[in-house]
Amino acid sequence: MKSQHSQNYKAIRWQVTFFFLLSWLCQSVSGQIHYSIAEELRKDSVIANLANDLGLDIKDLSSRRFHSHNSKKYASVDLENGNLYINDRIDRETLCRTAPTCLLSFDAVLEKPLNIFTVKLEIQDINDNPPRFFHDTITLEISESTLPGTHLVLQTAEDPDIGINSVQRYILSDNQFLSLKEKIRTDGSKIPELVLEKYLDRETQSVHKLFLTAFDGGNPVRSGSALIKIIISDANDNIPEFSKEVYKVKMSENTPVNTTVLSVDATDKDEGLNAQITYSFSKTSDNQLHTGTFDINPTSGKITTKRDLDFESVQSYEIAIEAMDGGGFVAQTKVLIEIIDENDNAPEISIASLSAPIPEDSMPGTVIALIKVHDQDTGRNGEVDCQILGAAPFQIVSSSSRYYRIITASFLDREKVPWYNITILATDKGSPELSSTKSIKLDLSDVNDNPPVFSKPTYVAYLPENNLPGSSIYRIQAFDFDSGNNAKVVYSILNTYIQDIPVSAYFSINVVSGVLYAQRSFDYEQHQMFSMEITARDSGSPPLNSNITLIIYIIDQNDNAPEILYPSPNGGGSSLFEMVPLASEQGSLITKVIAVDADSGHNSWLSYHFIPMSDPSPFSINQYTGEIRTCRVFQEKDLLKHKVVIMVKDNGHPSLSVSVTLSLVVADHFQQVVPKINNQSADESQSNLQMYLVVAVTLISLLLILTVILTVISKCKESKPLPTLGPLTTSLYPQVDSRMLSQFNCGTLPLPYSYNVCLSLDSSESGFPIMKPKQNVPIDNLIDADNSELRSEHFKETLSPSNPIQHETNRQFTYETGDQGMCIDQSLLSFCMFVVNLARSVALPLYLYTLFNHFFIIVFILTINFKKNSIYHASIIFFTIKLLNMFRFYCCSYG
Repeated sequence: MKSQHSQNYKAIRWQVTFFFLLSWLCQSVSGQIHYSIAEELRKDSVIANLANDLGLDIKDLSSRRFHSHNSKKYASVDLENGNLYINDRIDRETLCRTAPTCLLSFDAVLEKPLNIFTVKLEIQDINDNPPRFFHDTITLEISESTLPGTHLVLQTAEDPDIGINSVQRYILSDNQFLSLKEKIRTDGSKIPELVLEKYLDRETQSVHKLFLTAFDGGNPVRSGSALIKIIISDANDNIPEFSKEVYKVKMSENTPVNTTVLSVDATDKDEGLNAQITYSFSKTSDNQLHTGTFDINPTSGKITTKRDLDFESVQSYEIAIEAMDGGGFVAQTKVLIEIIDENDNAPEISIASLSAPIPEDSMPGTVIALIKVHDQDTGRNGEVDCQILGAAPFQIVSSSSRYYRIITASFLDREKVPWYNITILATDKGSPELSSTKSIKLDLSDVNDNPPVFSKPTYVAYLPENNLPGSSIYRIQAFDFDSGNNAKVVYSILNTYIQDIPVSAYFSINVVSGVLYAQRSFDYEQHQMFSMEITARDSGSPPLNSNITLIIYIIDQNDNAPEILYPSPNGGGSSLFEMVPLASEQGSLITKVIAVDADSGHNSWLSYHFIPMSDPSPFSINQYTGEIRTCRVFQEKDLLKHKVVIMVKDNGHPSLSVSVTLSLVVADHFQQVVPKINNQSADESQSNLQMYLVVAVTLISLLLILTVILTVISKCKESKPLPTLGPLTTSLYPQVDSRMLSQFNCGTLPLPYSYNVCLSLDSSESGFPIMKPKQNVPIDNLIDADNSELRSEHFKETLSPSNPIQHETNRQFTYETGDQGMCIDQSLLSFCMFVVNLARSVALPLYLYTLFNHFFIIVFILTINFKKNSIYHASIIFFTIKLLNMFRFYCCSYG
């Protein structure tokens, strides 16, 4: 570390030593040459011969490699002649400005040996620049209120030259207000000053122009001038003035927004800030209302609209305007703006009174509404005419200048027009015309002036027979053009009776829906058609109604099988035989089957057929007529008796049929056939004869014993003799429905007819006269009548015309004996005859048939035993005769 430090120290010491040696060598061979030249010499001007001044041979310049540093821009040496030339224009003011001494230096170097010479060129100043002000025009601003004696320092002139060639003095042009004074500084320079000699008046002369001239001391003398512009600044010594004291203008209320109303103009003799006028609205209570409508430009004074004008709101405006200058002085004026009315408001329609809804039966001239029409415009623009648009039964009548009445012009009908939309048109008389409309909805309240209406005058319904009771048949609907309760329709059946029977027994109707219901099952064979009046009544006040006719046709169903009239299946054994002469030819008419069908139409078309048997039948039957004819000629060896089963079938769907067995006996006379028939019948019943006899004897014996015992007991208990004719109570015997009896009726008369059995002491006077059924049977003539009030009332109810069904089923058989008539209850006799005929219909043997006859005789005796003696004897006689007749018939039939 120490060896390296000593080496660095030795190197630095050697470099310092070398530097001092080189400096001493250079000082020994250098020199200095000084030249003085004027500025602004021309180019290539010779300053001096440098070679001569340095004491060098001209040849030495080239051989010793002469060259210079920092001199090529302004000066150069010619190596051929050694002269120092000017290379470029030299301006002392550019190089040195205002320095007292201006030098240019460069080094001239010669080698072999090395010589360095310093050449200095001193540039001498010449008066080549005139004095010059920095600004050609010097502007000064002096207030007109400036006091006299005030000094104003001016800008000095500049002269790049120095010494005597610089600015030496100033001169000011003539002026009565200002004078020039020079102020000398410590460095000897002069400063020009203006001195105010008297007051200035800007309003008289606002600008003063003076010339200031500066001179230097050169030869020749040079000068420079500047214009001094002295501006007299205003002092706020004048108040603004408006061109008019009052501004008036008229404007339409339809003027658009931002339209210029007018421009106010105020002047101020002052200027500058003092003359800058600012316009504004004066702060008054009225102006506070107008500031939202108008606006004023603070600079130009132009007044414009800020919003739409409305004559109807404000007809005129009075606005106070003020102008204030920069000094605070204020002047005022007034602006009067008159608004011109325009037709910009359509008439306004309002409803003052309205009567709604109104009844539809209101008379013409009825007041409906009172309306008010108002137009905010004035003059003709506010005059209004009103009318009703469209065709409507209304009129508008003027009540005053603003009020109108709306009245009805004709009759109203809610069912045709339920409500009206009345449109009122109001038109003013302005230009152009303006109009407005108002709609009033007027509802009409309903009045019950329309009865229910049916769609057709007559309704026809079809009902299949055998319907279910309670099923719906038809729906009748009526429409009422009224509304509300006036349109609520209630249905009823006008007829009280149908065929003397209350209509409620047949039909019922839903009062709300009009649905007709069947109360019972109908039979086409009994009723083919019903006609009734249906009433539809509304719920108005007073109620209105309409009637229509409803015809109900009962549609036939194939519910009745054919009925064979001949030969009758229930007519007894004699009717089931037909004699066929043995000598009958082929095709001879033997008999004819007669049948009827209670149905109608196709259901009643009958056809006749033989049911096929095992043996071929020698007879044929016509399918359409029922005639039975022979198919061949009979021989003696043929069978005498032929059985045929005849089937009668209708044409319904499904088809119903009935059959009957007919015995056809081939013989010449009846006696020839009877023994054979009896033998056959005896053979058939011989097996059961003994059993029938035992049963018959036993029953008859028991019944006779019981009858005798009961008769004796009843006679013993009587405390007093019975009256001649005692009443029979109707409660002893049950009522038998006539329809049940019709199924077992074997008599020659149908049920609508009754038997009037009359008996007398003389056998020649007795008989069975046929009588029509009576609607009203006197109670006094009834056998079953009683003097008690309760029973009389019961019979009155039963036989009254209002209960025809019970009256029909309680028909009486009337018996007369001598002068006294008696009536036996039909129910008892019907029941007895039913049992007897039932025995006949099943073709019981004679002894059983006789047994039944005796049984019912005994029962009848027991029953009549409690009645009068005459009834008892009459009953015994009647049933004895009946029994003898039956016995005689069977004896004849069965041999």
